[in-house]
Amino acid sequence: MQTSSGARDRLLDTASELFYSEGINATGINSIVARSGVSKPTLYAYFHSKDELIAAVLERAERDRASSLATWVNSYPGSPRDRLLAVFDWLAQRHSGGGWRGCAFVNAAAELVDPQHPAREIARRQKRWMGNFLADLARDAGIADADQVGADLMLLVDGANARMVVDGDLRAAMDARRLAALWLDARESRGL
Repeated sequence: MQTSSGARDRLLDTASELFYSEGINATGINSIVARSGVSKPTLYAYFHSKDELIAAVLERAERDRASSLATWVNSYPGSPRDRLLAVFDWLAQRHSGGGWRGCAFVNAAAELVDPQHPAREIARRQKRWMGNFLADLARDAGIADADQVGADLMLLVDGANARMVVDGDLRAAMDARRLAALWLDARESRGL
């Protein structure tokens, strides 16, 4: 017998997989129910609408991504600057995992046109978190104007993700890493 938390987790697992592989708008509740083996009344007991389910999926992805990245960077050997650049190694590892269709948060924002949709706020929040995470790493490395550096490096992260989606370019994250290192070197040589 499946526990209630097991049913909720199964719904989130299934919705995550389908939203990511087939798209949010293309995935109906009936597909999620059929694939998860959880009844529609149970789905609606946990999530009162598809929008609530979408938000819950992204909230879980947000927690998982933050944990994964922090664990990767904190276990990375080397200097604080090396750990900052390790973000791109983490990204390259994600790109090489197979079945990668881009950043789930960017994908959701692109599909959900209503700027007030709760999932759009989660996407914005995740991007802010990652920019702040990069800024904190820059600060740890003694880099001046760390907040701007974090925002600038986010452009490289998002650009690498886009290149991977559009071109299937498995080198995109390593190219972004190389550019980040060159840019950081140039800032340092100018005393920034």
